[in-house]
Order: sequence, then C-alpha cells, then structure tokens
Amino acid sequence: MSGPHAGFILAAYAIGFAVVAGVILWTILDHRIQSKALAELEARRPRRRGDAR
Repeated sequence: MSGPHAGFILAAYAIGFAVVAGVILWTILDHRIQSKALAELEARRPRRRGDAR
C-alpha cells in the first residue's frame, strides 16, 4: 500500500485493531472476575429447607 494517505490508513487500522483487542480482553477478564464473585455469593448463601442442592 502506498500513496499520500497510507500512513494515516495504516494507523487507523492499527488503532482500530488495538481498541477491539482491548475490548475483547477486558470482556474476558471481567467475565472471570464476575464468575468468581458469583461463585462466592452462591457459596455464602444460606441453605433453606427444601433446597435441592
């Protein structure tokens, strides 16, 4: 790719890729954190009579 705007286009693609990769990584990490928090809450919840668990 060459031309007067090649640098701008490549930079835009690189920034776009970095943003999308960052959002995907953030989502994966947040999912792990929330899953751990949910597991802790479920472990602490009081058991009631009639619970199947």
